[in-house]
Amino acid sequence: MTNQPIIIEQVYSASVDKIWKALTDKDAVKQWYFDFQEFRPEPGFEFRFWGGPAEDRQYLHICQITEVVPEKKLAYSWRYEGYEGNTLVSFELFEEGSQTRLKLTHEGIETFPADEPDFARANFVEGWTSIICTSLKEFLDQK
Repeated sequence: MTNQPIIIEQVYSASVDKIWKALTDKDAVKQWYFDFQEFRPEPGFEFRFWGGPAEDRQYLHICQITEVVPEKKLAYSWRYEGYEGNTLVSFELFEEGSQTRLKLTHEGIETFPADEPDFARANFVEGWTSIICTSLKEFLDQK
């Protein structure tokens, strides 16, 4: 069903505090995710960044922090300038012995324009899988 949230889970050989820093430290985030001009993990803080599937197809992402539970959960709204739709992204951390499980949930993809191929659910699944299972993992492994 297309209105189901996207959920990606990954277990890392890293502590909760190390992953929390990777999620919330602006300098760390830009090494594996997107380059934010400014970022503070505080409810109400708005941040923006450019991203897209190709150089000629970049979108301004507008996000606002909605929830922060230190070392447990970070959530923010996610929308695109000039397009309908508003979604919610959350990162949850679960300590599992010497490892940490991260659960990424992206809800509301169906609120984006259905006639815009770049906003297709499959693209978000592919993007988040790459970000969580490859980019973040490689970042954590090098630290």
